[in-house]
Amino acid sequence: MARLSRAETQERNRAKVLTAARDEFARRGFREAKIDVIAERAELTRGAVYSNFPGKRALYFAVLADLAERAPRFAVPPRDPAAADVLAAFARAWIARLPLATDTDGEDARLARDLLPEVLADEHTRRPFAQLMGVDAILLGLALERVRPGRRLVRVAEAALTTLHGASQLAAAAPGFGEPFHLVTACAALLDLDLSDDWPAEPPITTQARPAGQPWDPPTATDLLTGEPFRPGDGVVTVLGLHRAAAFEEAVRAGADVTAVLVTSDPGELAPLARLAVADLRGCLDQAIAPPARPRLRLVCDATGELAAAAGVTAVSDATETAVRVENGRIVVRADGYGACHAAAVGPGPSRSS
Repeated sequence: MARLSRAETQERNRAKVLTAARDEFARRGFREAKIDVIAERAELTRGAVYSNFPGKRALYFAVLADLAERAPRFAVPPRDPAAADVLAAFARAWIARLPLATDTDGEDARLARDLLPEVLADEHTRRPFAQLMGVDAILLGLALERVRPGRRLVRVAEAALTTLHGASQLAAAAPGFGEPFHLVTACAALLDLDLSDDWPAEPPITTQARPAGQPWDPPTATDLLTGEPFRPGDGVVTVLGLHRAAAFEEAVRAGADVTAVLVTSDPGELAPLARLAVADLRGCLDQAIAPPARPRLRLVCDATGELAAAAGVTAVSDATETAVRVENGRIVVRADGYGACHAAAVGPGPSRSS
């Protein structure tokens, strides 16, 4: 048998830890789960667990993210649904995952029930999670706008996600309460509400874009919205810390072809949380709208910082906000700070001469 490389051994051990941790978290819940038991189940030392995951909460987030990303992909929905049909299908897919009063084997539901309490327990996770919920609302809103163009629908998406997250919490606390599929009708009806949702011509605070002339040589990345590898090309690349994760919408509203790159100063714990937030949304969105009808947008969780470095951001934090515009394989515009995504999308460059 060929000897495994160091990287292969680490990947195998990581997979063993995730499998063992999933069983332990499902049986005991997050708070009662023990790292020593997880290590024993994985046939590894306690030190080997911590060499792959910096703490129990980071491991818990990684288990949930891995589970969400590996969930079966469903049949492609119709290409031309109405917006109400999309929102109803999205809500139906969400509701179908909730535990029922008669559910005696809802392992996945039991696994996820400690997520929000753990997020709420610490500002370190609460603030990024708020931005990630904003990212989810933007993604759902943009999908709705493709089938009902003419107005911004992010506020509708926010209301739907608030309703559905509330349903998740109530289903965990009081399974069997109410009629879950009435929520499907309620979510679809949100489209007919007159929610004020105007998008400003430009952000209240906008940094200045400046010309640049660096080559663009990014590594291959995984698009969280499709699960597929790709190599970012021309368009606007936004590099955003998790305290500013939702700011990529500025470039989207400016009409740019956007690659949104999420970075964090705590990749061990917060990167899995970011992956989880997007994967949960994607699982429902897959059942509601076909990929060709979705916006031209790619979303990357750059845990290693390699893609950020290719964009010239060598030190990342949760407050990072940088955007570059790439044309013909070169970075031609750069902007940093609040409003950077808008500035890079509309700022000066070789192809935008007056």
